[in-house]
Amino acid sequence: MLWLLGLHIFGLLIWLATVLYLPILIATESKMREDFIDIPFGMRSVARLIFAYVASPAAIISIIAGTLVFVINDTLTFWLMVKLTIVTILVILHASLGLLITRLERQEMRYLAGFSWYFLIAIFCCVGSILFVVLAKPAAPGFVPWPI
Repeated sequence: MLWLLGLHIFGLLIWLATVLYLPILIATESKMREDFIDIPFGMRSVARLIFAYVASPAAIISIIAGTLVFVINDTLTFWLMVKLTIVTILVILHASLGLLITRLERQEMRYLAGFSWYFLIAIFCCVGSILFVVLAKPAAPGFVPWPI
């Protein structure tokens, strides 16, 4: 069980590191568009390489391991539901980064750097919120009409 939690945390660290790096990479590549001579695996950009081969597999490993941790422990608490909601937003942001990468590869540079910085801020907010919820483990407020 402890190894599963360790796998979840390890996958989460890799996922968050790459997801925080990708908007910066996209913004940088959109400002100075110099094609690399030889990108490995036939990718059209380094951002797609990191997205497809590092960030997405780490996200899948982290989500599966995290789900197994709370299913095996039979945990269902308010803070966990809040965390899963924020993780869902993070997954949507992750998928949206793929759309930004597609715009980068199509040379649609208008507002791309600005969108990248907005995504970076949104991802930072999600990561901070997840850390707060996991460390503080808040109880359900009184206005929640259903018991957890």
